[in-house]
Amino acid sequence: MHSHDTIVALASGQGLAAIALIRLSGEDAITITNKVFKGKNLLEQASHTLHFGTIRDGSRIIDEVLVAVFKAPHSFTTENAVEISCHGSPIIVREVIKVLLKNGARLAEPGEFTKRAFLNGKMDLVQAEAVGDLIHAETDTARQVALQQMRGGYSKDLAALREELIHFASLVELELDFGEEDVEFAKRDDLRNLVVKIQHYITPLITSFDQGNVIKNGVPTVIAGKPNSGKSTLLNALLNEERAIVSDIPGTTRDFIEDEIVLGGIAFRFVDTAGLRETTDVVESMGIERTLERMKKASLILYLYDLANTSMDEIEAQEALLASLQDAAIIRVGNKIDQVKPELLAYVNQNNFVLISASQQQ
Repeated sequence: MHSHDTIVALASGQGLAAIALIRLSGEDAITITNKVFKGKNLLEQASHTLHFGTIRDGSRIIDEVLVAVFKAPHSFTTENAVEISCHGSPIIVREVIKVLLKNGARLAEPGEFTKRAFLNGKMDLVQAEAVGDLIHAETDTARQVALQQMRGGYSKDLAALREELIHFASLVELELDFGEEDVEFAKRDDLRNLVVKIQHYITPLITSFDQGNVIKNGVPTVIAGKPNSGKSTLLNALLNEERAIVSDIPGTTRDFIEDEIVLGGIAFRFVDTAGLRETTDVVESMGIERTLERMKKASLILYLYDLANTSMDEIEAQEALLASLQDAAIIRVGNKIDQVKPELLAYVNQNNFVLISASQQQ
């Protein structure tokens, strides 16, 4: 399904750079580029070759460039394609694209090169989505997963599942169509075994979706607790920098402070929140309401208890709040372990608290 129009777009990032890459794809990609390129005749060159020359608008030289030629079907989109490497000035990029548009190309829509690759059968939908994931990968683990997906890793599993489903459906349809005749196309045990086999394909795919979502989007992690429990100190210790203001005055943190740490290849998106307490301060109250909303949406909550200044009654009240949060995983963190009240030690040990001293980074 080749498109007759030729598209063009900046393939490298926006802004100043040493080099910019401009990509064309379509039936006339090489012809259009050849009209504005001064050097070898690109129409006579073999696929996957690189050529030095200049891009011109009439007699005016816009820039010296390197042009890579890719002839159909041996390109990203399976169409004729050209990649122009020019200097990275935004003015040069704009002028090169402008002269290409003047000679018959049109601006590509977002994702249109990958869309053409999909429509032309170069990749399936899973691989096409992986291209975007690879571009936006923020961790090495995300990069590896996207690359595996782009190279057909999950496509093979889906293809195998599809074959088993078609096989199962065909047997069931035969049984339904010829059920009144004395012909058995499949034994009940065989159908049952086939269902089990299909489940073995589906279960890992469902599990991999949840894992992939964490790898791709990171883990939204809320640091919560009462005022002065050590939330900001913990965030600073995790980041190894003074990111949040630390003060003995309760209610210092009124809005969110966010930052990210990569642990084990997974991005944890930490949010330091306003301390939870009753207050008449309007601004602080708004911060507390937003904290509760973020806690409901979080995948992970680090809930801090000030073990030096907390009573069992206060712990029970905070536990009632945590019990209302259904979706998030909660790690209870006991801070100020060097000053812990003796009567709390048995409770925190029995309930698997993570014991720390945020100020001592221990």
